[in-house]
Amino acid sequence: MGIKVVIVDDHEVVRTGIVSLFEDTEVKVVGQAANGSEALQVVKSKKPDLVLLDIRMPDGDGLTALEELRQAAPNCRVVILSTYDNPTYIARANAMGASDYLLKGSSRDQLLNAIRAVAAGDAPSAFGEMRRVAGAMATRQKNDAEPTLTQRETQVLRHLALGLSNKEIGRSLSISIETVKEHVQHLLRKIDATDRTQAAVWAVKKKLV
Repeated sequence: MGIKVVIVDDHEVVRTGIVSLFEDTEVKVVGQAANGSEALQVVKSKKPDLVLLDIRMPDGDGLTALEELRQAAPNCRVVILSTYDNPTYIARANAMGASDYLLKGSSRDQLLNAIRAVAAGDAPSAFGEMRRVAGAMATRQKNDAEPTLTQRETQVLRHLALGLSNKEIGRSLSISIETVKEHVQHLLRKIDATDRTQAAVWAVKKKLV
């Protein structure tokens, strides 16, 4: 039957290019939208299997649209397709129920394979950014004590989750880069995160950002 997809992006040339990528495949574009409000209308009328959603659009970010889409059509899966490799975007997309997060530099095969995986209900694809957060905090048992971060570690975590570099964090908090690195290492260990993106997921889920 194919995979019915709606493309949401404010640039027509991007939408047209994506449509051309799906020619002669089982992925069928059943609708397009230029913003979040249009996306809701199209999804309600076309009832797609999956939405390809941009992050930044004129009338509000795609993450707001993601939340609204998940409420309006809970059975429709959403894949973020963005230019931005931003840990906060990835973390928020994960927390809000996106199935995967791909960068616009992905190849045709990577995009198609990700869509197929999501449509089949599989884990995030090996090419999507969501793989970086899959299983985040899974190693922490339910009865484990909640990790306690110092005030400075919490400050560093908030800045990290917003996508700031060590240099930017140091400048903001008036501490050295070496000190920032030490705080990052300590907080990653405390929350069982393997990298900054997993730390951002943890921060978002704990409503620290």
